[in-house]
Amino acid sequence: MPFKNLQPRVTALLHNEEETVDNRLTQVCEVLQTTVGYYDWVGFYFANHGAKTLHLKAFAGEPTEHTVIPFGKGICGQVAESNENFMVPDVKAQNNYIACSIYTKAELVVPLFKDGKNIGQIDIDSHIADPFSEEDEKFLEWVNEKVAEILPQTL
Repeated sequence: MPFKNLQPRVTALLHNEEETVDNRLTQVCEVLQTTVGYYDWVGFYFANHGAKTLHLKAFAGEPTEHTVIPFGKGICGQVAESNENFMVPDVKAQNNYIACSIYTKAELVVPLFKDGKNIGQIDIDSHIADPFSEEDEKFLEWVNEKVAEILPQTL
């Protein structure tokens, strides 16, 4: 996937100050979900560190009932605690997996940092087994860096 071609589109969406931050995040999710063939669900979760929960703020794809995820639960909850990317080639092989869709076969979660603190993450689900590569990780790290630039100091 030529992610370099997507970078200008993501940058333009994020820097469109005529839109709210929430709308810009949703637009980024929609562009990623419709442009990358194996990104079947794309969402941004943000942390409530006091409650130790993640809250879905923007997404593209099928609606999910998992709008609040406790730290430690599922792939997203584990990333909230580990502060590290988590690439899952086969979700059935994970014993701490929250099934959002019966069609999901793989998941990639990349933490989002602002001022050195893990404040959230981008979550990608795929209906294809083992589709993600290091290139996906690097691109999503870049997306999160750009997202962090437009976020207010407190969410």
